[in-house]
Amino acid sequence: MSEGKVVILSAPSGAGKTTIVKNLLERDLKLEFSISACSRSPRAGEKNGVDYYFLSPAEFKKKIDAGSFIEWEEVYEGNYYGTLKSEIQRIWKKGNHVLFEVDVKGGINLKNYFKDNALSVFIKPPSIEDLRKRLVDRSTEPIEEIEKRMKRAEFEISFSGKFDKIIINDVLEDAKKKTYQLVKGFLQNKGK
Repeated sequence: MSEGKVVILSAPSGAGKTTIVKNLLERDLKLEFSISACSRSPRAGEKNGVDYYFLSPAEFKKKIDAGSFIEWEEVYEGNYYGTLKSEIQRIWKKGNHVLFEVDVKGGINLKNYFKDNALSVFIKPPSIEDLRKRLVDRSTEPIEEIEKRMKRAEFEISFSGKFDKIIINDVLEDAKKKTYQLVKGFLQNKGK
């Protein structure tokens, strides 16, 4: 089976990562989104095998013990997220490249695993204050949850230098364009 390439996008919650990922998937790049596994319950509208592979904590731990994950992380206490090896094989078998939207530690672990076959990109908000405003303006979470996310965001931003490229999302259309050009160049470079 031939291996494709891997594109890894990480960012703090609210930095625009999901919008940028959607833009990449709509373009002519033969990218396919890697569906992560997680141990949390589905949120309203989420579907198993589409948004995530939803596993119980016991099922998740069993797969960890079986070596089924490329990488996994306990992101919040009792909430596990990870990348199943079978998911990558499924995408490459179709002749597509893999697109990951993962937390920072997952991104670093994936880059270490795939090495030069991967491009890791960190989407950074212009500032922590701007990120806080975006999360508050979303009105999707209580303020306590936003404060928890802000602490996590500061921690995540401290790892941004471990990524191949950093794109500052101050103007969304510019960030989408820069990310697209970067990914297109990486995927077209046959030597890497």
